[in-house]
Amino acid sequence: MARDAKSFGRKPARYKPQPRVLVLCEDSKSSLLYLREAAQHFRVLAQIEISHPGKTDPKGIVNEAVKRRSSLDRVFCVIDRDTHQGFDEALQMAAAGEVGTIVSYPCYEFWLLLHFRYTRAGYVAGGVHSAADHVVQHVRAEAGMQDYSKGSSAGLFEKLQERLPVARQRAAQALQEVRADGERNPSTELHLLIEAFERLAQPQPV
Repeated sequence: MARDAKSFGRKPARYKPQPRVLVLCEDSKSSLLYLREAAQHFRVLAQIEISHPGKTDPKGIVNEAVKRRSSLDRVFCVIDRDTHQGFDEALQMAAAGEVGTIVSYPCYEFWLLLHFRYTRAGYVAGGVHSAADHVVQHVRAEAGMQDYSKGSSAGLFEKLQERLPVARQRAAQALQEVRADGERNPSTELHLLIEAFERLAQPQPV
């Protein structure tokens, strides 16, 4: 039996086009390499770019993200509180420009520490060491992490992969306590970006 013209028509799409996603990192090595490995692990299907914009301060990073926002579906800025000037202004700029922020207090390394233990003891500068320096020292004190440095973190996601579930639970717990007591130091939102990677790895039905 002859088929009518309608039968040869294109079937409606079952899934939405993959979103275009940008992740801008504050540093050019540690968190950048970790997040690229995480995206690869979760087989993120989105058209995702994870890069360092050549800026090392939150305002500079957010400003770059806002400039590129109109050509993308989602944008995230991965930044540290640390001692950056203009940090609060950067968060306001991000909100106004519809740019997502993934913030760690005082630094990204607190996320790594949560893979080993939970703490809510605040980190402060002391002597010649910044608050972030103290977090790095605690990370290096954990088994297998004695050689950790910001410049040599390739393969870190795979190394810590078995500990990822507990790190995510601890990060969520810390944010719950932040909502209760208002104290953000220490805490991190890195688990929220991991959750976003998982969602982006799944085809989205129309």
